[in-house]
Amino acid sequence: MGITRFFHFIHSPSRRSVFGEYLKEIVYGANDGIITTFAVVSGFAGASGNVDSTLGVGVVVLFGLANLFADATSMGLGDFLSLRSEQDSYRSARAQEKNELGREPMNKKEETLRLFRKRGYSQEESYRMTDILAKNEELWLDFLMQFKHGESNSEEKPAVNGLVTFISFLIFGTIPLIPYFFASVDADASFVWAVVNTVIALFLLGLLRWRVTRLSPVRSVGEVLILGGLAAVIAYIVGILVG
Repeated sequence: MGITRFFHFIHSPSRRSVFGEYLKEIVYGANDGIITTFAVVSGFAGASGNVDSTLGVGVVVLFGLANLFADATSMGLGDFLSLRSEQDSYRSARAQEKNELGREPMNKKEETLRLFRKRGYSQEESYRMTDILAKNEELWLDFLMQFKHGESNSEEKPAVNGLVTFISFLIFGTIPLIPYFFASVDADASFVWAVVNTVIALFLLGLLRWRVTRLSPVRSVGEVLILGGLAAVIAYIVGILVG
């Protein structure tokens, strides 16, 4: 029974929605987009007390948009390079393991036995599962990579992940800036609406997190609001201190 469960664990695919598959990138990009844009807005508001001229509002929009696109690009490329590096590292380690399997199969069997015993399997079970793995080199390599190196083969696409981070940053990061697009709204009111929009954006991000993870809605939304709100408050305080 233990053997069946173990091999089912290795082979069982994870069924996730598109949002679930890219939840990390969405939350990562969206949260940073919201806070980074609000930092620009609150930095101007905190440093100057208020932005009371059309020129001042224009500066907020200009710096906000420049920062938005620059940081979105930076984060998207960073996510792409990070995942690409992880995959390159995995392939390199797997190639080394495959080479060692070909040269020292008995040593690898002993190593595999120890890994099974370390996880609580009996001597007999360990021998049986090691013999099974030895008949399938790819499965054996999967096992060694997961339980020896602590790595699993990522089927994620670096370019897609980077693009999702970029788009999430842009979409959510634009929300705090929206009030400044309306010339009829004065600077003080724009900042108040920017605060409201920031809270709304964090709330929507929390809802998305809850929809995908199915965790408690209070926890899903609350953690995003508290952590994002804390970062926003810090940004505003820094603006006041600079002023």
